[in-house]
Amino acid sequence: MLYGWIGKALHIDLTEKKTKIIELDKEVLRNYLGGTGLGLKLLYDNYDLNLDPFDPRTPLIFAAGPLTGSRMFGAGRHSVVSFSPLTNTVADGLSGGFFGAEMKFAGYDAIIITGKSESPVYIYIEDETVEIRDATYLWGKCVGEVIQTLTNELGRKFRIATIGPAGENLVKFASIMNDRMHATGRGGLGAVMGSKKLKAIAISGSKKVQEADVNKLMKLMEDVIKIRMTWNPALNRSLKIFGTSALVNVINAAGLLPTKNFQKGVYEYAEEISGEALRERILVGTHSCWNCPVVCKRETKTDKARGDGPEYETIVNLGSMILVKRIEDVAELNYLANELGLDTISLGGTLACACELSDLGKLPEKIEWGNVDQFKELIAKIAKREGIGNDLAEGSKRLAEKYGAPHVAMQVKGLEMPAYDPRGAFGMALSYGTSYRGACHLRAWTISFEVIGIPMLIDRFSAAEKPPLVAYLQDLAMVYDSLVMCLHYGNEFDEEPLADVLTAVTGIEYSKEGLLKIGERIWNLARLINVKRGFSRKDDMLPPRILQPLDEGPSAGKKIPYEEMLDIYYEVRGWDKNGVPTKEKLRELGLIGE
Repeated sequence: MLYGWIGKALHIDLTEKKTKIIELDKEVLRNYLGGTGLGLKLLYDNYDLNLDPFDPRTPLIFAAGPLTGSRMFGAGRHSVVSFSPLTNTVADGLSGGFFGAEMKFAGYDAIIITGKSESPVYIYIEDETVEIRDATYLWGKCVGEVIQTLTNELGRKFRIATIGPAGENLVKFASIMNDRMHATGRGGLGAVMGSKKLKAIAISGSKKVQEADVNKLMKLMEDVIKIRMTWNPALNRSLKIFGTSALVNVINAAGLLPTKNFQKGVYEYAEEISGEALRERILVGTHSCWNCPVVCKRETKTDKARGDGPEYETIVNLGSMILVKRIEDVAELNYLANELGLDTISLGGTLACACELSDLGKLPEKIEWGNVDQFKELIAKIAKREGIGNDLAEGSKRLAEKYGAPHVAMQVKGLEMPAYDPRGAFGMALSYGTSYRGACHLRAWTISFEVIGIPMLIDRFSAAEKPPLVAYLQDLAMVYDSLVMCLHYGNEFDEEPLADVLTAVTGIEYSKEGLLKIGERIWNLARLINVKRGFSRKDDMLPPRILQPLDEGPSAGKKIPYEEMLDIYYEVRGWDKNGVPTKEKLRELGLIGE
């Protein structure tokens, strides 16, 4: 008997309208866990690694982990794995809410979707009952209406993941939205879903996740509440009080708040878009993901609209990046993006790129910094691919290249940069550059060490210790994204308590060293897939602007020694000078035979 895992994947072929159950190999589960690890392994073993993201043969893999749906706090998440239409890399996106846990309750560790329907459909899953149903009447509708319509039809016990008009129209940074506000945002996986004419997945289950050592897990959970979460300032205070928006004033004070398309690192109106402003002026409620006591999600309301968020990343990318000055306006841009199904990080980065291109006289029409009404019109045009919105729907890299100023796109591998200027935290430079899906803060959030001081504070402008730190955090992130657990818990839970919890749930003895080795294996597998897709050192580079120091603020005058850091990082990883994993490293990790 399996504990933690179900041991089954559901494969759905939308072309043939067929479904089947796949028995998952126990050794694969043990060595790749679930979530991102399982998704990458299924992709690597079973599919052509050079498929176009919109090829019907390309799989869209929803995967839960061994902790998903267990009693462990923060384990309600799921991963989605495929190829990114925005970056052409292998890509995964993680989302919270309730959908991931419901997958496990329905009896599946993963749902693999291939093929393409001739007309819009949605997938209905209730335990063993799987149906491909007509969704013509849902096509063209926004996220909230789809979720409400299906909830009314099927009942509240169903959890729903859907795309908005952006995904239908193959916007290259379209998201998959689930449980109202939760987004699988980065890399355009919503467009992959749209290319298959798949509007939504509705899932419900009646099973329970079996735990191997109930008493041990109960004791560990008591320690989590009484000791670890009680003292932790992030989990027990700032996230509870402000959500992720607590970071706005902190990051601005350190001089690394991306402003005006990374032209500056300090925003004079930061206080007006901060977590404090959100809490005082628009907050109306809070809620959490499945089985999570942190309750970091915000429900907000302006004079014009009501919705969820905005999160920190959204506040920056739809705030200081495009010079929006009021939290109310940021919130309304966020509501619109969520309803249309757009990744707010890439959206903000692309709007900022457009504003700067306009300043340079490169665009056929004027796009003004801080013009909220114009931004709302542009967001709608992007989702519909209308007018100039059709160009913006391709993302900042393609936009800037088309209009003759590629240096204006703040991206890595085509993925827009998140809300930390790496000139104020050198670890983030390496984190952005080496992430397999492009510029990403979630693969190694060195801000915890470089700015916040959890678990310790290190010199944010030093370079020597950053390569091993980034590699360690990337491996740990792969563990989190494969268990699947919320990375917020990474503020307190490193590999040792995670190994204890995983052992209690699965009944398999995991050591902290063994768990990190699994994370390293998964990271190298993602790198290997990208290498086979033509990626190498040349793609691990930052935008030219980021390699020049900021002119003002607390992070001014600091130049990132990026190439030197990258050389050391490759050595730490056991990769060659071109960023390709060596045969010795791949053998060590069991990714190739002797």
